[in-house]
Amino acid sequence: MAHYTSYDGTEIAYRELGEGPPLICLAGGPGRDAAYLGDLGGLDAGRRLVIPDSRGTGESAPAVDPAAYAFPRLAEDLEALREQLGLESFDLLAHDAAAATAQAYAASHGERLRRMVLVTPGSRLQAELPEDAREIFESRSAEPWWPKAMAALQDLEAAQDMDRVKELLPLIAPMAYGRWEVPQRTHAATEPAQVNPVPRAGFWQGVGEPARKALLERLRGVKSPVLAITGGRDAVSGMRAGKVVAESFPQGRWQPLHEVGHYPWVDEPELFRPVVEEFLS
Repeated sequence: MAHYTSYDGTEIAYRELGEGPPLICLAGGPGRDAAYLGDLGGLDAGRRLVIPDSRGTGESAPAVDPAAYAFPRLAEDLEALREQLGLESFDLLAHDAAAATAQAYAASHGERLRRMVLVTPGSRLQAELPEDAREIFESRSAEPWWPKAMAALQDLEAAQDMDRVKELLPLIAPMAYGRWEVPQRTHAATEPAQVNPVPRAGFWQGVGEPARKALLERLRGVKSPVLAITGGRDAVSGMRAGKVVAESFPQGRWQPLHEVGHYPWVDEPELFRPVVEEFLS
């Protein structure tokens, strides 16, 4: 792991994989160690992947000020990383909740972005909550894992203790994947140990309605092409949230992938990787 010093003196860790044009990759959760991204289905074959642990996760130091866990502040950590790497412009990939960080970065530093890929983003920033995630979940009720996942979801809504949350995560994990086989089970098993409650709790804090609307307005001026990828079996974010996010950008494009879930590089790396590579090229 390499490290850099961010704008407020916090030490942020990042790892690099592969060789070629740089692609900075942001992990979601929110507040999850970036190790779960792996090599993103082999994207490191033609790209130099730069994968930071956001503050308070993985090998990165925690924030002194809890407000620094909010996603607009995490976007400033990304700008500090760009400066550390000496990049005038770069390609960016963000997964899950990190799509909000990426959008905040685009709103503040859009001139630094070449192209941006948002993988299975939610549309909370757009204040739209498409119902298809629930529809996808219910459509899978015949699968063996579903009854326990349904009960765990109900318990999760009332869970106050992070230890209890971590007990429930393995039970609901299958809903995040296109199928529940060895690669998916192996990937899901890492999640409980990678969740960090304080960064997770602070991610959406302190961003009021005026700030949210102002951020969205600035996205209308982003000139970079943006690709939002969603999975047809993603019962976490659903499919249509990606369409909503893509429509926030002048050059936004929505790419649904069928038979994959919230982690398309795990379910179908040979489908996911070419889509990203073609867009970035």
